[in-house]
This record gives sequence, C-alpha cells and structure tokens, in this order.
Amino acid sequence: MKTIAITIDETTLQLLDKLLVASPQRCSRSALVRTAIREYAERERQRGVEVGEREIFHKHKKRLARQAQALVAAQAQP
Repeated sequence: MKTIAITIDETTLQLLDKLLVASPQRCSRSALVRTAIREYAERERQRGVEVGEREIFHKHKKRLARQAQALVAAQAQP
C-alpha cells in the first residue's frame, strides 16, 4: 500500500469518525476511505454504462419501437 496525505474539513472528519463508531465491523479511517473510494468508483463506472445505454436506446428508438410493436402483434395472434 501507498501512503497519501489528504486535506479534510472538520465536519467531514467528524462524519468519518461517527461512521467508524457506528460501523458493525471495526476498521480504521483509512479502510473506510478506501471502501468509500471503491464504492464511488463503481457507481461512476455503472453511471457511465447507463449513459452509454441511454444513448444507444435514443439512437435506435424508432427501430426498437417498431420491433416492440411487431413482437406485441405477433404475441396477440392466436
């Protein structure tokens, strides 16, 4: 592991310490910050995927609508 220095305001530091006290698993500030960064990175990755998917849906919305309509019509036939 590497050691880094960060600057953190007092309010955020107090929040960090409250989270540590309330945590069911005892861990250090560093461990909690590492977990928070990993979770943030995963949320951002997922957000990027969703943005890409929305762009694809928007680009192909007419074709998708036609396909959906055809599928519904085919399922409605006896």
